[in-house]
Amino acid sequence: MNLLIYGATELGYMIALRLYQEHSVTLMDDLEKLPDKFNNLDISFISGSGADVDALEQADMKKCGLFIACAGLDEANIVACWTVKKIVDIETICFVRTMELYRNLSSPKQHRYLTRYDIDTIIWPEQLLTQDIFRIISVPDAVDVEYFAEGRAKLFEYRIKEDSVLRDTRVMDCSFPKDVLIVGITRNHNLFIPDGSTRILADDKVIFMGTGVALDSLAGSIFRTRDSIKTAVLIGGGSVGFMLARKLEQAGIKVKLIDHDKDRCVFLADKLKKSLILHGDGTDLELLEGEFVGDAGVIVCITNNDEKNLLCSLLVKQLGSDRRIITRVSNIRTAQLFERVGIDVVVSPRESALTELLNRVQARDVDILALVEGGQGEVLRLTLPDDFPDTRVIDLQFHVRAVIGVVKRGRRLIVPCGETEIKAGDQLKIFTMAEDAEAVKRLFIK
Repeated sequence: MNLLIYGATELGYMIALRLYQEHSVTLMDDLEKLPDKFNNLDISFISGSGADVDALEQADMKKCGLFIACAGLDEANIVACWTVKKIVDIETICFVRTMELYRNLSSPKQHRYLTRYDIDTIIWPEQLLTQDIFRIISVPDAVDVEYFAEGRAKLFEYRIKEDSVLRDTRVMDCSFPKDVLIVGITRNHNLFIPDGSTRILADDKVIFMGTGVALDSLAGSIFRTRDSIKTAVLIGGGSVGFMLARKLEQAGIKVKLIDHDKDRCVFLADKLKKSLILHGDGTDLELLEGEFVGDAGVIVCITNNDEKNLLCSLLVKQLGSDRRIITRVSNIRTAQLFERVGIDVVVSPRESALTELLNRVQARDVDILALVEGGQGEVLRLTLPDDFPDTRVIDLQFHVRAVIGVVKRGRRLIVPCGETEIKAGDQLKIFTMAEDAEAVKRLFIK
């Protein structure tokens, strides 16, 4: 597919990096030349504005299948999508950064007045990030949580502690609830798919897939070291802090929210009736001690500044807190640094947005449900075609690293073993390494 990306931003780079090997990618920006980091990508470049008809015609829009607007200014992205629609009726994806624009563009009222110039998909990364953080908070001690099939299938990721019953145990010897599989292990920041003889080590991050009931049982029997979360401290009262506090209130969790902006605190206090809003700096150690931040069930650092989030997290650690700390990072390439200094869970709005975007680019009947470990792994949802022959899992000719985690057949969910037979029409949820995803698709979709 021919793709046109408007915006040589960090997000634009992440999108181009993921797509240029499988698609013909052209990047457009007002800059005279691309930043150096784009030089290692085999992509075309057009200098010009996404709202400039001449520049868009130079990109030969009529041969493009998708337009992605991810420049630094929301209004520029919106106008670019509208301008593209004037030239050719192709799918447009627009990234926005403010709640007001997202609501206005995605409001149900907009559907009353549909025109050919409407933007097809609006992606607001902060909203997706909020959902990701809330899922992680809902499962004590997990470092990643994903829900599939309306929550009937799940993925949980846990870091193995020194006192874990799984430490130094081979995968084949682990005793789990029925319908649970280990599909991946991250060791020293490298993700791999284990076999039965793989030994689980301390500090490994182990990824489990299975039915929702079975994984909830796993969480309760092996990984739950304390009661469910009852209190939370949020450092940062921006869009993510506001939306997350509202979700936590609805879940019955008591929230303290700290923000340095007085006017923002007044707004938050007016909108969040059950939360305690504190005007202060999250890097103020005296404030953190006085408000017993280290005693909260979970601490979430979600300002818009990576360095401040890291400092806040380290200060909470300095208080002696053994609670989970969830930290926002805008630049996913610095996530490993955060983990190396002891941050429990690192989340990125750009990675959340990238997952959503990749779903729009995938072939028919194939979706990316989740990205794992900074995109090293993927969870694919794939529907077997009508002509697919009944085949036992053990007989599949897998020449790449992949695990079928869940099979959905009608309303029934099956966690397969080698003897399980998969059939035409089955929906598979497959865990695989990112570089092997295309080969996995080709195996099932001819």
